[in-house]
Amino acid sequence: MRSQGLPTGDAEAPPASPKRFPDGARYRVEIPSTEGPEVLDAVLAEAAERDVPVHRISQGSGAMLLTDDELTRMAGTAARNHVELSLFARPQAGWHTGAMSSSPTGGTVASQVRGTEQLVHVLEDIRRSAAAGVRSVLITDLGVLSVAARMRAQRELPADMRFKISVQMALSNPASIRIAEEFGADTYNVPTDLSPAQLAAIRAATDLPLDVYIESPDDLGGFVRHYEIAEIVRVAAPVYVKFGLRNAPNIYPSGTHLTDTAVRLGRERVRRARIGLDMLHRYLPEAETSELPVADLAVPTDVAGENR
Repeated sequence: MRSQGLPTGDAEAPPASPKRFPDGARYRVEIPSTEGPEVLDAVLAEAAERDVPVHRISQGSGAMLLTDDELTRMAGTAARNHVELSLFARPQAGWHTGAMSSSPTGGTVASQVRGTEQLVHVLEDIRRSAAAGVRSVLITDLGVLSVAARMRAQRELPADMRFKISVQMALSNPASIRIAEEFGADTYNVPTDLSPAQLAAIRAATDLPLDVYIESPDDLGGFVRHYEIAEIVRVAAPVYVKFGLRNAPNIYPSGTHLTDTAVRLGRERVRRARIGLDMLHRYLPEAETSELPVADLAVPTDVAGENR
């Protein structure tokens, strides 16, 4: 392990991470499951009311379930607010016709891309997002990541396109996460149940910003880790602290039939973020965050605005 530049164990007393975002910040804030333009508007309004800095908005139903108008509206809103917008690249096996992903022991394949045709579909979802001005997509599959990264290098995708790895990729140790980095990942969402010591070991092996759920939805464990937020930021910086929501319905795939619910969930995630940030300021007051606008965020291009 040592000869390959990997940590030899999970630290019992994890050291503080010396690594930072390019602007010197230790942490940024992500609000996930922002399913559509109405939810995005509500999340940003709630964030302004509660004085919560939101650096990244992510969405789980995929660009494929947004109309062209909804896609450009979300990109434009995020651009005007200097916020990164990351859309899930869909579909995956769990939404397809195969039976294994719904079998008792087959859940591990649900987030993988099934067959060549589905690989093409996911890459088309990424290209459609890029054409609408979006500059960040969520990826769950190593094959999709490797092909998309080559497309970016060959300018078949914008050079500033970012690949945010979803928690559903599920790589959980320093060596495997380093593989994702080598394949072209730009940030990595670690599994929701890693200890601070395990996070510190991963941080020692990669320079990627880590996306860490401070509160995770029930289907990802339902952990409420607000009192750990200061330690997570201390050992894992640079880190996106991510506020999911326990005791909430799974609304994927979302749509207008769930807009009211999605808006209420989005507002509550911002409220949870305020609680978490208050604890972070109390227990690690020296922790710096990024002041918007931030040069290295994957903020969309407002394609609709440019065409006005």
